[in-house]
Amino acid sequence: MKKILFIFLGFCLFIFSNVIAQQKISKNHKYENIDCSVCHSCKFPTAQKPCLNPCPRFEIMNTYTFDKEGPENIIIDTLQNIYGPVNFPHKLHAEMSKISGGCIQCHHYNTIDKIEPCSECHNIDRKKAVITRPDLRGAYHQQCMNCHRKWSHQTECNSCHTPNDKLLANKFSKPKVKTIKSHKQLKAPKIIIFKTFTNKGKRVTFYHDEHINKFGLKCAACHKDEVCVACHDVEKAKNVKNGQLDKTAKGFKSVAQAHKKCVNCHKTEVENNCTFCHSNSKKGPFNHGEVTGWKLNRFHKDLKCQACHGNKKQFTKLDNRCKSCHSGWNQDNFDHKITGLVLDENHKDADCEDCHTDRNYSAPPACSNCHDDKSFPKNVPGKLILIKK
Repeated sequence: MKKILFIFLGFCLFIFSNVIAQQKISKNHKYENIDCSVCHSCKFPTAQKPCLNPCPRFEIMNTYTFDKEGPENIIIDTLQNIYGPVNFPHKLHAEMSKISGGCIQCHHYNTIDKIEPCSECHNIDRKKAVITRPDLRGAYHQQCMNCHRKWSHQTECNSCHTPNDKLLANKFSKPKVKTIKSHKQLKAPKIIIFKTFTNKGKRVTFYHDEHINKFGLKCAACHKDEVCVACHDVEKAKNVKNGQLDKTAKGFKSVAQAHKKCVNCHKTEVENNCTFCHSNSKKGPFNHGEVTGWKLNRFHKDLKCQACHGNKKQFTKLDNRCKSCHSGWNQDNFDHKITGLVLDENHKDADCEDCHTDRNYSAPPACSNCHDDKSFPKNVPGKLILIKK
C-alpha cells in the first residue's frame, strides 16, 4: 500500500512541477491583448486549473511561405514624426529569407494562423513594463539595423528615412511606393579562387556564374543559414577585380567541414578524385566534352543542364544515343528546317527512321534504305538554307 502511495505522490509532484514550469510568464499577461484559446483549452483557466495546450509556436513558425503570399511593399508610417514613412520592400526580403533563417527572423512568436503586425506585441508607447520586449520603435530598428549596418557599414538615419522638412512640399500626398518585383541581382563574382591549406592542389577554381546560370543552382543551395553580409557587403565588393575574387581559407578545417557545401553535388569527386577541383594553378570552366567524353553540338551547347539531366542535385551519366531523348519525334512535332534543310515534297512525310537509321541523328542520313542510286550529301532531299549558329 505504501508503494502505491509513493507512486501516486510522485506522479502528482511531476504534474505540478510541469504546470509551474510552463507558468513562467508575465504575471500581468491576463490584462494584455492575447487570445486565451491559443494557450488554454478551457474557457476560464485558473492558476489551479490552467488547462494548458502544448505550445504550438515552433511547429507553426516553420510553415510560413510569405515570399509567395505576402505583400510586395509595406509602408511603415505608424511612428511618423520627424521623419517620413519608410517603404519596406517586403517581397525582396522574403525571397532571400531562406538563406538566413527564414521568415521567423521577423515573424517570431506568431502562434496563430493569422500573421499579426509588429504592433500587436510591441507597444507604440515607450513603456518598460516588460524589459525583455522592446517597444515598436526599438523592434523596428533592432530588426533592420543589425543586418544593414553590417553590409553597408552605415548607421545614419537618412539611409532609410527621409527627414520631414524635405517632404513639406508633399505633406498632404501619400508617399510613392516603388514596386520591387524581385530581389535585385547582385554583382556576384564570376570566378572565386579559393586558396586552401592542402599540400597538393592548393587552389580551387570555382566558377560562380556557371553554377547559377548553367547548372541552375539557387542561392540557398550553398548559402543557407548565412548572414546577409556574406554577400551584401560594399567593402567586400571592392575586392572583386575583373569578375574574380580571391579568397584565402580562414583557419584549418576538416575534410567534412571544407567540403560541406560541395558534397551534395560532388560526393564522388570529394571521395575519389581531388584533382577534379584542386590544382596548383587556375583551372578552366566546365567542358562537357572533356569531362564526359561527349562534346555538345550546336543544338545542345546552349541548353541548361536540367533540360537533359532533370532537376537533380547530382547529375548522372546519360545514354547519349539520340533516341534515348528524342524517340517521340515525327513529322507533326518536329520542324526539320531548324537543321538547315527544308524537306521537299517527296520526303516531308517520310518517317525519321527512313533516313536516320536507328534514330541516330548525329550520323549522316542514309539514302540506301529507299534509293539504290542516291547518297548524302551528293543528293540532298530538299533545300539547304542558312541558319544562325
